[in-house]
Amino acid sequence: MKTVYFITSNEGKLKEAKTKLLGVDIEVVQKNLGYPEIQANALEDVAYFGVKHIQEKFNHPFILEDAGLFIDILDGFPGVYSAYVFYTVGCSGILKLLDGVNIDKRKACFRSVFAYGAPGKNPKFFIGECNGRISNREQGDHGFGYDPIFIPNGDTRTFAQMDTEEKNRFSHRGKSLEKLSEFFKKL
Repeated sequence: MKTVYFITSNEGKLKEAKTKLLGVDIEVVQKNLGYPEIQANALEDVAYFGVKHIQEKFNHPFILEDAGLFIDILDGFPGVYSAYVFYTVGCSGILKLLDGVNIDKRKACFRSVFAYGAPGKNPKFFIGECNGRISNREQGDHGFGYDPIFIPNGDTRTFAQMDTEEKNRFSHRGKSLEKLSEFFKKL
């Protein structure tokens, strides 16, 4: 079994990755190295910079992930700044920005970019998206981040109302992890 380090401090992301990669001959081990997240317009740019930074000081195969919530009526905000916005204003701040906006106009997209890095290799990227809408209030006790306010298309529940396996069937991260899983199966 090959070990791949997941560069993250987020236990929720780690749980989702381990669940999705169960059928692959890969052991996912959390490594909290941290890396600078540059200000950029695209998640791929942030992930690419992260991979290059980690490759300079870590000599093992690894994955990292950058994700964002892009809300249509807010011109894609918070987007690449999703983590910062979450830690400063949280779900309640997003709901306040959308106060009075009809549910039909609360369209949003979660995007995930997983990057695979290995010593001396160019990074590989695996992208997933999930379209949905922002709810009127926080709902559910599962998940993390914006999960209590995001309802994926095809369901009436927020991600926080789903267990990890259910969420992975819909989610942006589940889709990018599926692509990563196929890549690992071919290694």
